[in-house]
Amino acid sequence: MWRALFFAIGIYLLLAGVQCLGVESATLVFRDPPPQPTSFFEEAPKQGPKKTLVPPPWAPWSLMSTGVIVCLYSFTLPKRMRGD
Repeated sequence: MWRALFFAIGIYLLLAGVQCLGVESATLVFRDPPPQPTSFFEEAPKQGPKKTLVPPPWAPWSLMSTGVIVCLYSFTLPKRMRGD
């Protein structure tokens, strides 16, 4: 069970690093419930506030390297648990 958990965490970090390498910036749009229009012809706002995330240049490489190290650790974990 521990091996699968650490392997999943390592794969997640590895994929997050690859995605940060390919993405220049990400914009999060918060969708609050829009207020009801007061008249029939008035249109309600459809989007809430926006937040832009720009990953620093070191983030992809550190995420990918940490993911690979955790995956490699998960392969040696069962041997350590048995006491070999």
